[in-house]
Amino acid sequence: MQTRNLNGSPHSRSNGLLLAVRRLLTFYEHASIMEYMGIAIKRIYEEPAASDGFRVLVDRLWPRGMTKERAALDLWLKAVSPSPSLRKWFGHDPAKFAEFQARYVAELDANTAVEDLRCICAEHPDVTLLYAAKDPQVNHALVLRDYLNESLQ
Repeated sequence: MQTRNLNGSPHSRSNGLLLAVRRLLTFYEHASIMEYMGIAIKRIYEEPAASDGFRVLVDRLWPRGMTKERAALDLWLKAVSPSPSLRKWFGHDPAKFAEFQARYVAELDANTAVEDLRCICAEHPDVTLLYAAKDPQVNHALVLRDYLNESLQ
């Protein structure tokens, strides 16, 4: 049976299998980047897993359509999220992400609630920071995770 690849040319099933394996490897490479030193990030809309460990929602606003039961949170720590003015200015615009990172780190440096999160990370071998943003590459949880990892070293 012939199928078509991404550019429209025909290929055999074995080539399709190779493509699927490449996609899977890319997924796992991405997953390994998303988690290190026991601190992971995850969209709150993904299913909870035992490997999540201690689950902390780090958004200031409750995620749309999410029930407390489905969220399976251990803690909602609004205080470590970006300030409302910074969040509104950023608007998840990838072009503003570098500047957002710098501003958010400055906020974290002055935020006493970060110490609470550091203590949680020290107490639990696995901590998952939960966020609702759609883009896994442009969100505050990435910045927060990296900030915590740097401060815990």
